Amino acid sequence: MSKPSTKDIISIGLMMLALFFGAGNMIFPPALGQAAGSHVWPGMAGFILTAVGLPLLGVIAIAVTGGSLQKISSRVHPWFGLAFTVAIYFVIGPLFATPRTASVAFEMGARPFLPAGVDPSGWPMLLYSLIFFALTFWLSLNPSKLVDRIGNILTPLLLVIIATMLVKSLLDPVGTIGAPTGVYQKEAFFSGFMEGYLTMDALAALVFGIVAVQTVKQRGAQDRKTVISFTVKAGLVAAAGLTVVYLTLGYLGATSASLGRSENGGQVLTSLVTALFGEPGSLLLGIAVTLACLTTSVGLITSCAMYFSELLPALDYKKTAVALCIISMTVANLGLTQIIAVSVPVLTMLYPLAIVLIFASLFRSFDHFRAMYVFALIGTALVSITDGLKAMNIELDWVDSLYGWLPLYSEGIGWLLPALSGALIGYAWHRLKPSGSLSRA
Repeated sequence: MSKPSTKDIISIGLMMLALFFGAGNMIFPPALGQAAGSHVWPGMAGFILTAVGLPLLGVIAIAVTGGSLQKISSRVHPWFGLAFTVAIYFVIGPLFATPRTASVAFEMGARPFLPAGVDPSGWPMLLYSLIFFALTFWLSLNPSKLVDRIGNILTPLLLVIIATMLVKSLLDPVGTIGAPTGVYQKEAFFSGFMEGYLTMDALAALVFGIVAVQTVKQRGAQDRKTVISFTVKAGLVAAAGLTVVYLTLGYLGATSASLGRSENGGQVLTSLVTALFGEPGSLLLGIAVTLACLTTSVGLITSCAMYFSELLPALDYKKTAVALCIISMTVANLGLTQIIAVSVPVLTMLYPLAIVLIFASLFRSFDHFRAMYVFALIGTALVSITDGLKAMNIELDWVDSLYGWLPLYSEGIGWLLPALSGALIGYAWHRLKPSGSLSRA
């Protein structure tokens, strides 16, 4: 069987870009740009590290291990593997990521066109989300044709729209780059780094990576090295596309201060498009974003329904998809701003754990060093869980006294040193007690 061609690599890369290029990818960069102002570039550098670099490594980790999220996390312990995998599927499924697709689509594709005086958070959002998830369910019954076409049709269309916005803003700018506000005044890079968590793409990569690997195999790659090579190349195509899009949207957001401060990135982008192209441009972007969000929603519902129906054979795929759509629709009606606010503490807890698992999985020589996984995850969790509690505004003054000495703790990355220390302790444990219960996975 022939290997995938360059055309196949580009096509798969665009498909991956389309899967990732959903709700968070559109709204967070312009919001970051508006808040960061003249500090937009260091802020975007941190954002790209977590919103592009980590998802790329997540896809590579799936290709390298030839497994799944549960297989990777089970190296710590089978029960941890199950619990962590279920938690990730709920986060990227009905609790946060999937409802957000409907909220963003409504924010940009419907809200700007509602009659004056109509409460957008009332029946309009309810009706919109009902139609949105009805379509999601219908498409999730046979998603193959949709997923096969989005990389060749929808993604280039969105890229053309965003490129046109950039050119127009350069020729006829809506305003100058504003002054940095809030945390971006002093900690732009690390604030952008933490903002990248909100895309949830590193978590989604551990699910979408399986789709990428399977697609590469369907195009002709069979042996392990070829699968890894072509998955990496396709991933680089997607990463390059995401980077260009993020930088463009971040710059546009930085020039939007003159339009007034917005509540979320969806409103920033809508205001920008309306200022640049008027209502026709806003309508075109709204349609494109709605299709992008619908595509991501279908991918997430399909992946989650497949996982849960396989985990619990008594659950039928269709019934599981219906349940996921109903839960997602309910959460979506909380509104985009509220969904983002509630997701921050959860992602603050889970993201560092996913980062450590991804990096550990890239080193096959560590595959059987179960103790390294265990102690590295323990060190990470000790800090990330308390960071998540603090993000819930729970007073933990004693934590700052206990962890304040850690490098980058105030920047939200205090888990890094405990993770590395835990890995070293696990390695020493393995060498000293090779037959111990934590020696091999």
